[in-house]
Amino acid sequence: MNSLEIFTGAGGLAKGLESAGFHHSAFVEFNAHACASLKVNFDSTKVYCGDIREYDLDQLSSIDVVAGGPPCQPFSLGGKGKAHDDARDMFPYAIRAIEQLSPKAFIFENVKGLLRASFSDYFEYILLRLTYPTFKIVDVDDWRDHLKMLRKIYAMGYAGIKYKVQYRLLNAADYGVPQTRERVVIVGIRSDLNAEWQFPNATHSEDRLLWDQHVTGKYWRNHALNANLRNIDLEEQTTRVQRLKTKYGMFEPDTLPWQTVRDAIGNIPDPQTKHGISDHIFKSGARSYPGHTGSYIDWPAKTVKAGGHGVPGGENMIRYEDNTIRYFTVYEAKLIQTFPADFHITGAWGEAMRQIGNAVPVKLAAVLGDHLAKTLGSSSATTFYRKIKA
Repeated sequence: MNSLEIFTGAGGLAKGLESAGFHHSAFVEFNAHACASLKVNFDSTKVYCGDIREYDLDQLSSIDVVAGGPPCQPFSLGGKGKAHDDARDMFPYAIRAIEQLSPKAFIFENVKGLLRASFSDYFEYILLRLTYPTFKIVDVDDWRDHLKMLRKIYAMGYAGIKYKVQYRLLNAADYGVPQTRERVVIVGIRSDLNAEWQFPNATHSEDRLLWDQHVTGKYWRNHALNANLRNIDLEEQTTRVQRLKTKYGMFEPDTLPWQTVRDAIGNIPDPQTKHGISDHIFKSGARSYPGHTGSYIDWPAKTVKAGGHGVPGGENMIRYEDNTIRYFTVYEAKLIQTFPADFHITGAWGEAMRQIGNAVPVKLAAVLGDHLAKTLGSSSATTFYRKIKA
């Protein structure tokens, strides 16, 4: 199946969909550094580096899936929170791609802040526009007026293309990513297909990690760690063991454990040694202070972030069992985001970390992509939609 990647960034979502069997027809990305990364890791002839508002969608045909991450700054908890009043809000152009290409499905990712109460009306508007992408009202420019009409669409009648749209807040750690990263995922399936989307069940859990660490000790044995290196509060451990045994009895949780920083990068050489890994370069200057304590090595990493004024220090540092800290290298951050080891991120440390922090974890994208491919693969259309010209 063919896909169009919009707001592609460095290509985390694209790489995951590729591993699930999707073939990319084009990549649309504005940032020059991210474009450089895309050209190194994918077919460079398919990369459009420029404004999506200037991209000619009419040159594409037979697009089965549109995927991407519309810029999240308008909804980020760390941003200004202006949503629809922010010029960086690109959701209208994601909707335009759906309207013109009529794909079988779409998948979009965005920050948790999209679900804030203050954005509820606009989020409803996004969902309704995605559900009825060809619905237009002449001489109505304000989205609020458009929303009022969309809420009455059944009374008005609608004969255009329609999508069955679902969304869910997912934690990447629940799908085997060594990072606690919550993001909103929106999936739409064209309504003429006899296919129903269901978000895949979580495969990993915090409880199982705690069970392996505090009840059986399996985690520590797997990493050949002595008890005195575990940095565990014994009173806290006793409380956790009791809680888990009360909840599960003698039967362990039936999921896999959350993956930790140690699971992901514990076998990588120290960046200050000779190792031959080009993007595993030590960066000095890490320091800890309240709110910036780093990611504990025996827990999933905190959300790798991309700050507007440089990468925040706390989230992008590793904290060892003796409480020493240092910055993640680009190579380590890349693996924590589950990019392949040979995936090349262009730019210096700060720019590379920005791209990594903006990306969808590849493993999560692959899980979603595989589930979407199976959903679409078993479907057939009851009607035929032609591409709608703008």
